[in-house]
Amino acid sequence: MYQEHTVAVIIPALNEAAAIGDVIARIDRKLADWVVVGDNGSTDDTAAVARAAGALVVREDRRGYGSACLKAITLVPKADILVFLDADGGDDPSDLPLLLAALLARGTDIVIGSRLAGRAEPGSLTCVQRFGNTLTCGLVRLFWGARFTDLGPFRAIRRPVYETLQMADPDYGWTIEMQVKAAQRGLKVVEVPVSYRKRQAGQSKVSGTIIGSWRAGSRILGYVFAAKANELMTRRSGGS
Repeated sequence: MYQEHTVAVIIPALNEAAAIGDVIARIDRKLADWVVVGDNGSTDDTAAVARAAGALVVREDRRGYGSACLKAITLVPKADILVFLDADGGDDPSDLPLLLAALLARGTDIVIGSRLAGRAEPGSLTCVQRFGNTLTCGLVRLFWGARFTDLGPFRAIRRPVYETLQMADPDYGWTIEMQVKAAQRGLKVVEVPVSYRKRQAGQSKVSGTIIGSWRAGSRILGYVFAAKANELMTRRSGGS
């Protein structure tokens, strides 16, 4: 629907009934051909609220951010562009045109909405999140020379590029997996400043608890180091 391209907005969600309806309502349907919610085993009315708001809903009981994204994508095999954003109301759907315009510029493969370069509401990003973003982006730059400021969930990718990445991480490593694989392949990734606010309802599964923050941070950093180790092992095997 965006010019000659079809666009699917993917929203992974777990127990976000209080926020997800407003998120979906704020997506400009002149830009999005599909809005798909990957219901990650919610025990509240997330699925019903999402359907009432006009979204397609698919359930994925295997817990994990990546699992919900992977399942949701199966509903939109004809989408040319995949857009991802969170269900808690932190991301601003009105920034969607910025991401699409940047993606359709010459040679762009992936667009990341940077909260750190944009307008983050005070308190929307914890000190732990900011530190984790800086550390992880620094490691990606050190290992692969790719410059990022954020691992933000609000992002857009061309479908053929998505297919080449063979995304597989079932959990919090989903966003960094995309960026690391893009860096390894020399893809053109562009960041655009986006708005970000505090979650509109409910509790964060990541920053809302110490355990959640630890799990997410461990998974993200673990993925970066594992990817670099596998890359070095592959090079050594090829040279032996």
